[in-house]
Amino acid sequence: MDNLLVLSVSFLLFSSVYAKNDCPGVSICGNNPFEIRFPFGLESPQNQHCTYNPGFNLKCNNQGKAIINLPGAGDFYVRDINYLTQQIQLYDPYDCLPKRLTKFQLPSSSVFKPVYYRDYTFLTCSTDLIKSYHSVHIIGCMSNSTSSTVATSYGGFVLSTIESVYSCSVTYTVSLPVSWTDDKEDIFTSKLNNDLVLTWPETGSTKPIKIFRIVALSLVIPALMCSLVLTCYICYKQSQEAAALPNTSVGGAAVVPRPERIIGLDHSTIESYTEVVLGESRRIPGPNHGICPICLAEYHPKETVRCIPECEHCFHAECIDEWLKIKGTCPVCRSNPSPVHLNFS
Repeated sequence: MDNLLVLSVSFLLFSSVYAKNDCPGVSICGNNPFEIRFPFGLESPQNQHCTYNPGFNLKCNNQGKAIINLPGAGDFYVRDINYLTQQIQLYDPYDCLPKRLTKFQLPSSSVFKPVYYRDYTFLTCSTDLIKSYHSVHIIGCMSNSTSSTVATSYGGFVLSTIESVYSCSVTYTVSLPVSWTDDKEDIFTSKLNNDLVLTWPETGSTKPIKIFRIVALSLVIPALMCSLVLTCYICYKQSQEAAALPNTSVGGAAVVPRPERIIGLDHSTIESYTEVVLGESRRIPGPNHGICPICLAEYHPKETVRCIPECEHCFHAECIDEWLKIKGTCPVCRSNPSPVHLNFS
């Protein structure tokens, strides 16, 4: 163990000497929580050697905002830099990132690349009609008093529903850089106000870095391997001793995996909800009016409606069936129904 301690101290001393000789210190811009260090650097003569190439140059304005210029895309404010994952988090100085993303395109020579892409369809809707639907997210900086802009990553039934129910027209579809990996979003429309996340490749090595890697491979890694073997042996002995004791448990509480999020409902659950065939009176069970809240069409005799348990809201069966396959909540009140039959007298 004494040898391992000596090797660890030597490793830290060598790292400190190398960092001091290669890049003296780090830079801070305003009250930002992140450090500006290699491969990034502030634009100043004394920090030029701390920047990997001109693409990593940052500016610090009078308000203490760190700014990066992306060729072909313009200036962005820097919210955070993660040197471990090699990701930089950006936002728009004019607070209209969705509009800039629609025209966002980096040249092939850029050192930065978006983390992910997703196709979004932008629609133009009447402001007077769309503002009454609280479940629809309007992109404010791309809207005005007469027309509002919304964006969705869904297609098919969802897109056609937005067009027909909310009286919107498709403007264009474009692939946007996004910062999440979920296949589905929690809502049908998005404000697209998440920060832009870009990544950069591993930077090149200088001669001191090569020497550093050789030392690390020849000294530190063997020491860590010895420490790992010793730790495993100690854990094994402790588990053997604990197994010999009655009513003794080793370790903390069991970790229960989080259940996978279910977006829509399965066919059997949907079919378990009550169906009602309307008579000549067209009386609808529950707190409903004379039109279907999804397609906005009036009910007619002999049409089949389906009602959601608990909240008792009813819809055309074909409308609510398609809706529940994609989104497992009531379109009117957003409650999460359970497969319990309603009893209408």
